[in-house]
Amino acid sequence: MSKEVKSAAEDVGQSFFSHLIELRTRIIRMLLAVLGVFVVLTIFPGTGAVYDFLAQPMVNTLPENHTMIATGVITPFLVPLKVTLLLAFVIALPVVLYQAWAFVAPGLYRHEKRLVLPLILASTLLFFVGMLFCYYVVFNTVFQFIAMVAPQSITVAPDIAAYLSFVMTMFLAFGVTFQVPVAVIVLVSFGVITVEKLKSVRGYVIVGAFVVAAVITPPDVISQLLMAIPICLLYELGIFLCRFVKVRKPQAE
Repeated sequence: MSKEVKSAAEDVGQSFFSHLIELRTRIIRMLLAVLGVFVVLTIFPGTGAVYDFLAQPMVNTLPENHTMIATGVITPFLVPLKVTLLLAFVIALPVVLYQAWAFVAPGLYRHEKRLVLPLILASTLLFFVGMLFCYYVVFNTVFQFIAMVAPQSITVAPDIAAYLSFVMTMFLAFGVTFQVPVAVIVLVSFGVITVEKLKSVRGYVIVGAFVVAAVITPPDVISQLLMAIPICLLYELGIFLCRFVKVRKPQAE
Protein backbone atom coordinates (compact mmCIF):
# COMPACT_ATOMS: atom_id res chain seq x y z
CA MET A 1 0.00 0.00 0.00
CA SER A 2 1.43 3.38 -1.03
CA LYS A 3 1.90 6.20 1.44
CA GLU A 4 -0.80 8.27 -0.31
CA VAL A 5 -3.41 5.50 -0.03
CA LYS A 6 -2.44 4.78 3.57
CA SER A 7 -2.65 8.47 4.45
CA ALA A 8 -6.08 8.76 2.79
CA ALA A 9 -7.32 5.72 4.73
CA GLU A 10 -6.07 7.23 7.98
CA ASP A 11 -7.80 10.52 7.19
CA VAL A 12 -11.08 8.69 6.54
CA GLY A 13 -10.72 6.79 9.81
CA GLN A 14 -9.96 9.95 11.77
CA SER A 15 -12.89 11.74 10.14
CA PHE A 16 -15.22 8.86 11.02
CA PHE A 17 -14.16 8.81 14.66
CA SER A 18 -14.34 12.60 14.90
CA HIS A 19 -17.94 12.42 13.66
CA LEU A 20 -18.72 9.76 16.28
CA ILE A 21 -17.23 11.95 19.01
CA GLU A 22 -19.24 14.92 17.77
CA LEU A 23 -22.41 12.81 17.71
CA ARG A 24 -21.76 11.63 21.26
CA THR A 25 -21.24 15.21 22.41
CA ARG A 26 -24.49 16.36 20.83
CA ILE A 27 -26.45 13.46 22.36
CA ILE A 28 -24.98 14.18 25.80
CA ARG A 29 -26.02 17.82 25.48
CA MET A 30 -29.55 16.74 24.52
CA LEU A 31 -29.78 14.47 27.56
CA LEU A 32 -28.35 17.13 29.87
CA ALA A 33 -30.90 19.66 28.63
CA VAL A 34 -33.79 17.28 29.29
CA LEU A 35 -32.30 16.20 32.63
CA GLY A 36 -31.72 19.81 33.72
CA VAL A 37 -35.33 20.78 33.02
CA PHE A 38 -36.50 17.56 34.72
CA VAL A 39 -34.55 18.38 37.90
CA VAL A 40 -35.95 21.91 37.99
CA LEU A 41 -39.51 20.64 37.52
CA THR A 42 -39.18 18.04 40.27
CA ILE A 43 -38.20 20.76 42.75
CA PHE A 44 -41.56 22.44 42.35
CA PRO A 45 -44.75 20.60 43.38
CA GLY A 46 -47.63 20.19 40.99
CA THR A 47 -46.73 17.20 38.82
CA GLY A 48 -49.93 15.55 39.98
CA ALA A 49 -51.88 18.48 38.55
CA VAL A 50 -50.15 17.95 35.21
CA TYR A 51 -51.30 14.33 35.15
CA ASP A 52 -54.82 15.44 36.10
CA PHE A 53 -54.75 17.74 33.08
CA LEU A 54 -53.60 14.90 30.81
CA ALA A 55 -56.25 12.58 32.21
CA GLN A 56 -59.12 15.05 31.81
CA PRO A 57 -60.27 13.83 28.36
CA MET A 58 -60.61 10.29 29.71
CA VAL A 59 -62.12 11.35 33.05
CA ASN A 60 -64.79 13.38 31.24
CA THR A 61 -66.07 10.21 29.54
CA LEU A 62 -66.17 8.02 32.66
CA PRO A 63 -69.50 7.30 34.35
CA GLU A 64 -70.46 9.51 37.26
CA ASN A 65 -68.50 8.88 40.48
CA HIS A 66 -65.98 6.72 38.58
CA THR A 67 -62.25 7.47 38.54
CA MET A 68 -59.08 5.99 37.09
CA ILE A 69 -57.23 3.37 39.13
CA ALA A 70 -53.64 2.44 39.98
CA THR A 71 -52.96 -1.31 40.01
CA GLY A 72 -49.29 -1.04 40.99
CA VAL A 73 -47.97 -0.38 44.48
CA ILE A 74 -45.62 2.44 43.45
CA THR A 75 -47.55 3.49 40.36
CA PRO A 76 -48.96 6.66 42.01
CA PHE A 77 -45.34 7.74 42.57
CA LEU A 78 -43.83 6.68 39.23
CA VAL A 79 -46.56 8.05 36.97
CA PRO A 80 -46.12 11.70 38.04
CA LEU A 81 -42.37 11.32 37.51
CA LYS A 82 -42.95 10.05 33.98
CA VAL A 83 -45.28 12.97 33.36
CA THR A 84 -42.57 15.33 34.58
CA LEU A 85 -40.05 13.69 32.25
CA LEU A 86 -42.46 14.11 29.32
CA LEU A 87 -42.94 17.76 30.20
CA ALA A 88 -39.16 18.24 30.51
CA PHE A 89 -38.66 16.78 27.02
CA VAL A 90 -41.28 19.10 25.57
CA ILE A 91 -39.72 22.16 27.21
CA ALA A 92 -36.20 21.15 26.15
CA LEU A 93 -37.29 20.26 22.61
CA PRO A 94 -35.80 23.42 20.99
CA VAL A 95 -32.40 22.55 22.48
CA VAL A 96 -32.71 18.93 21.34
CA LEU A 97 -33.56 19.98 17.78
CA TYR A 98 -30.76 22.57 17.73
CA GLN A 99 -28.19 19.95 18.72
CA ALA A 100 -29.44 17.66 15.97
CA TRP A 101 -29.17 20.41 13.37
CA ALA A 102 -25.77 21.53 14.70
CA PHE A 103 -24.43 18.03 14.07
CA VAL A 104 -25.23 18.21 10.35
CA ALA A 105 -24.51 21.95 9.97
CA PRO A 106 -20.83 21.57 8.90
CA GLY A 107 -21.97 19.75 5.74
CA LEU A 108 -24.43 22.46 4.71
CA TYR A 109 -24.06 25.36 2.32
CA ARG A 110 -24.40 28.92 3.58
CA HIS A 111 -27.96 29.35 2.30
CA GLU A 112 -28.88 26.02 3.88
CA LYS A 113 -27.50 27.08 7.26
CA ARG A 114 -29.86 30.04 7.13
CA LEU A 115 -32.72 27.53 7.16
CA VAL A 116 -31.58 25.98 10.43
CA LEU A 117 -33.19 28.45 12.83
CA PRO A 118 -36.50 28.70 10.92
CA LEU A 119 -36.68 24.91 10.66
CA ILE A 120 -35.94 24.46 14.36
CA LEU A 121 -38.70 26.91 15.24
CA ALA A 122 -41.06 25.29 12.74
CA SER A 123 -40.27 21.78 14.01
CA THR A 124 -40.87 22.83 17.61
CA LEU A 125 -44.10 24.62 16.75
CA LEU A 126 -45.39 21.71 14.66
CA PHE A 127 -44.56 19.24 17.43
CA PHE A 128 -46.54 21.35 19.91
CA VAL A 129 -49.41 21.72 17.43
CA GLY A 130 -49.44 17.95 16.91
CA MET A 131 -49.66 17.35 20.66
CA LEU A 132 -52.39 19.95 21.11
CA PHE A 133 -54.36 18.51 18.20
CA CYS A 134 -54.02 15.06 19.72
CA TYR A 135 -55.13 16.25 23.16
CA TYR A 136 -58.04 18.50 22.26
CA VAL A 137 -59.36 16.79 19.13
CA VAL A 138 -58.24 13.17 18.97
CA PHE A 139 -58.57 12.24 22.64
CA ASN A 140 -61.95 13.88 23.13
CA THR A 141 -63.34 12.31 19.96
CA VAL A 142 -61.89 8.82 20.47
CA PHE A 143 -62.72 8.52 24.18
CA GLN A 144 -66.28 9.68 23.63
CA PHE A 145 -66.65 7.17 20.81
CA ILE A 146 -65.28 4.35 23.00
CA ALA A 147 -67.59 5.30 25.87
CA MET A 148 -70.54 5.33 23.49
CA VAL A 149 -69.91 1.85 22.04
CA ALA A 150 -68.76 0.19 25.30
CA PRO A 151 -71.25 -2.44 26.57
CA GLN A 152 -73.29 -1.44 29.61
CA SER A 153 -72.10 -4.55 31.45
CA ILE A 154 -68.49 -3.27 31.50
CA THR A 155 -67.22 -0.98 34.25
CA VAL A 156 -64.73 1.42 32.71
CA ALA A 157 -61.82 2.05 35.12
CA PRO A 158 -58.59 2.70 33.18
CA ASP A 159 -55.24 2.14 34.86
CA ILE A 160 -53.24 5.37 35.16
CA ALA A 161 -49.98 3.76 34.01
CA ALA A 162 -51.60 2.25 30.91
CA TYR A 163 -53.30 5.55 30.15
CA LEU A 164 -50.03 7.49 30.47
CA SER A 165 -48.29 5.02 28.14
CA PHE A 166 -51.08 5.50 25.60
CA VAL A 167 -50.92 9.30 25.91
CA MET A 168 -47.15 9.44 25.50
CA THR A 169 -47.28 7.16 22.46
CA MET A 170 -49.99 9.23 20.81
CA PHE A 171 -48.26 12.53 21.63
CA LEU A 172 -45.02 11.27 20.10
CA ALA A 173 -46.83 9.86 17.05
CA PHE A 174 -48.71 13.08 16.28
CA GLY A 175 -45.71 15.26 17.12
CA VAL A 176 -43.55 13.33 14.66
CA THR A 177 -46.16 13.06 11.90
CA PHE A 178 -46.71 16.81 12.06
CA GLN A 179 -43.08 17.20 10.96
CA VAL A 180 -44.07 16.28 7.39
CA PRO A 181 -43.69 19.84 5.99
CA VAL A 182 -40.22 20.15 7.52
CA ALA A 183 -39.17 16.78 6.05
CA VAL A 184 -40.49 17.77 2.61
CA ILE A 185 -38.66 21.11 2.67
CA VAL A 186 -35.38 19.49 3.76
CA LEU A 187 -35.56 16.83 1.05
CA VAL A 188 -36.28 19.39 -1.66
CA SER A 189 -33.68 21.92 -0.48
CA PHE A 190 -30.99 19.21 -0.42
CA GLY A 191 -31.90 18.13 -3.93
CA VAL A 192 -32.94 14.63 -2.84
CA ILE A 193 -36.31 14.98 -4.57
CA THR A 194 -38.06 17.55 -6.71
CA VAL A 195 -41.40 19.24 -6.23
CA GLU A 196 -42.65 17.64 -9.45
CA LYS A 197 -41.77 14.20 -8.11
CA LEU A 198 -43.55 14.96 -4.83
CA LYS A 199 -46.68 15.88 -6.76
CA SER A 200 -46.48 12.74 -8.90
CA VAL A 201 -46.30 10.43 -5.86
CA ARG A 202 -49.16 12.20 -4.06
CA GLY A 203 -51.39 9.14 -4.39
CA TYR A 204 -48.82 6.86 -2.76
CA VAL A 205 -48.39 9.35 0.08
CA ILE A 206 -52.14 9.37 0.75
CA VAL A 207 -52.20 5.56 0.89
CA GLY A 208 -49.11 5.57 3.11
CA ALA A 209 -50.71 8.12 5.45
CA PHE A 210 -53.69 5.84 6.01
CA VAL A 211 -51.43 2.82 6.52
CA VAL A 212 -49.36 4.70 9.13
CA ALA A 213 -52.53 5.90 10.84
CA ALA A 214 -53.91 2.35 10.91
CA VAL A 215 -50.73 1.06 12.56
CA ILE A 216 -50.23 3.84 15.12
CA THR A 217 -53.71 4.87 16.21
CA PRO A 218 -56.35 2.77 18.00
CA PRO A 219 -58.31 0.39 15.74
CA ASP A 220 -61.17 2.72 14.93
CA VAL A 221 -61.92 4.70 11.79
CA ILE A 222 -62.27 8.04 13.54
CA SER A 223 -58.75 8.16 15.04
CA GLN A 224 -57.25 6.88 11.79
CA LEU A 225 -58.93 9.68 9.84
CA LEU A 226 -57.81 12.22 12.43
CA MET A 227 -54.19 11.25 11.77
CA ALA A 228 -54.24 10.48 8.04
CA ILE A 229 -56.03 13.65 6.94
CA PRO A 230 -53.59 16.05 8.72
CA ILE A 231 -50.65 14.13 7.22
CA CYS A 232 -52.04 14.65 3.72
CA LEU A 233 -52.76 18.33 4.36
CA LEU A 234 -49.30 18.91 5.86
CA TYR A 235 -47.75 17.16 2.85
CA GLU A 236 -49.51 19.64 0.57
CA LEU A 237 -48.36 22.50 2.80
CA GLY A 238 -44.77 21.29 2.47
CA ILE A 239 -45.07 21.20 -1.33
CA PHE A 240 -46.45 24.75 -1.32
CA LEU A 241 -43.64 26.08 0.89
CA CYS A 242 -40.97 24.45 -1.28
CA ARG A 243 -41.50 27.11 -3.93
CA PHE A 244 -39.77 29.57 -1.56
CA VAL A 245 -36.77 27.28 -0.89
CA LYS A 246 -33.47 27.42 -2.73
CA VAL A 247 -32.53 23.97 -4.05
CA ARG A 248 -28.99 22.63 -3.66
CA LYS A 249 -27.32 22.25 -7.07
CA PRO A 250 -25.48 18.98 -7.75
CA GLN A 251 -21.72 19.31 -7.52
CA ALA A 252 -19.74 18.92 -10.72
CA GLU A 253 -17.67 15.78 -10.86
